Amino acid sequence: MQMLSGLGKARYVPLLILFTLAIMQSCRKNPKDMTDQELAEAISSKDIYQELLSQASEAGINTQKFGTKDTIAPVFALLEEIAFGHKPTIRFTQKKVKADTALIRNAAEELAKGEAVERVMEQLEPVFPVYHNLKIHYDRLIKSNKKDSAAYVAQTLNAYRWIHRQIQHAPRFVMVNIRGAYLTAMDSAGKNVLTMHTVVGKRDTPTPTIDTYATSIVTHPYWNVPKSIAIKEIFPKAAADPEYLTRNRIQVIGKDGQAINPEELEWGDLTADKFPYRFRQETGEDNSLGLLKVEIKNPLSIYLHDTNARYLFKSDKRWRSHGCVRVQHPTDLANYMAGTKLLDSDFMTEPDSVSHPPKWHKLKVRVPVFLLYLPADCNEKGDLMYFPDVYKREAPNA
Repeated sequence: MQMLSGLGKARYVPLLILFTLAIMQSCRKNPKDMTDQELAEAISSKDIYQELLSQASEAGINTQKFGTKDTIAPVFALLEEIAFGHKPTIRFTQKKVKADTALIRNAAEELAKGEAVERVMEQLEPVFPVYHNLKIHYDRLIKSNKKDSAAYVAQTLNAYRWIHRQIQHAPRFVMVNIRGAYLTAMDSAGKNVLTMHTVVGKRDTPTPTIDTYATSIVTHPYWNVPKSIAIKEIFPKAAADPEYLTRNRIQVIGKDGQAINPEELEWGDLTADKFPYRFRQETGEDNSLGLLKVEIKNPLSIYLHDTNARYLFKSDKRWRSHGCVRVQHPTDLANYMAGTKLLDSDFMTEPDSVSHPPKWHKLKVRVPVFLLYLPADCNEKGDLMYFPDVYKREAPNA
């Protein structure tokens, strides 16, 4: 009978274990109720943070600066880096967008619950197809011990993470790769909608790296000649040749914004450095900006525009401008930025023998525009491409 009693008690052991586990589970704090500090502590105490570091490294992230200090790992800093990267080398940034803290917090809660790191990474990283393809190539290069090539890809991976930060809630964006002299227009998911050649700055007049947004489309724009070009190029020609300005439809504009008859000026008494006027080229096909300009917010007088030298887009050497970006298909770009059919397809082929006044088309939403200096990228097929260091800058530093 005692043996049967013992067997009866044994039957309840699994139930007691389950009951105990249930009590322990109920005592555990729900990750949603944890503070950021508590989440960081919970994740740091698990092997999961090491796995997170490992997978972040596979995405080209330098994980050395995210090591554990005083038993608490910089969990939230690493999650932000995975999702939104760090600022690349950019000369002008209109505004640094704050990271989506709700996205990062949710990722930390999922990790604390025991969600797979790979799945959390997928929720954080850009969904851009190009980003996914770059990660595949980065992994291949690392496994092949091609560290220099992998460093280039890592730099571009970070650039796309930065774009992910900056385009939050934007329906579309535009990226110009100065090193490759091309433009891609993508939707919010990074799907490539437009690709075209560009003509960008020469080595001695480089296109600056810019992170900003487009404000308006200008049809039949004036070309307000930048001061540097006016001093070095236009003034000497105008002073030496009385017909130069008329022949090139360039006006002399006074401080009041009115045109001045160049024949009334005493060119012999004027100098380029102290020239009190500015030059403006009339609108039309002969205009250096062509028939269309995309204005982007920046203090460097940089914009995207059409050109009267469209044959240059067929060249492999398209580093020919004074710094602005000439685009191969300006009408397509304008319509995509506007999110509607702003211009007819034959706009660029209409006869333009007379000067039309400029017309501004203000964009209803801000379209992020990035002018970047990327050493590597992927085409629509997923092929990895490298680009020459046309401006002879330093080695990449992801």
